[in-house]
Amino acid sequence: MTGTDQHASVRYLVDDVPVAVDFYTTHLGFQLRTNAGHAFADVVRGPLRLLLSGPASSGARATPQDATAPGHNRIHLTVDDLDAEIDRHRRAGLSFRSDVVSGPGGRQILLADPAGNLIELFQPAR
Repeated sequence: MTGTDQHASVRYLVDDVPVAVDFYTTHLGFQLRTNAGHAFADVVRGPLRLLLSGPASSGARATPQDATAPGHNRIHLTVDDLDAEIDRHRRAGLSFRSDVVSGPGGRQILLADPAGNLIELFQPAR
């Protein structure tokens, strides 16, 4: 791997690639890296490369039918101010899949992308 390609990559299966790209770039600070229309796109945020695979993509076609449902895993995004992020996303019309949960390591809440894939917004304990 070269220095510019040192990303941890996660593949999310999505119903609509352009809608997913808009969601991640508008609401979660990702930057578009590659766009192959409705089949595939990838977006990056820091060291995370998120592969957004539409139904026609090779990644989606290689996935067994019983493993295509979203929501079994999630990406984890650390935020500085969880309450401010919640307010910002609610003002944008987004809904959450959980309430805020607090533990010894910090606080978290789950957001879903348009296909139902989960995103954990996490604020570490101070």
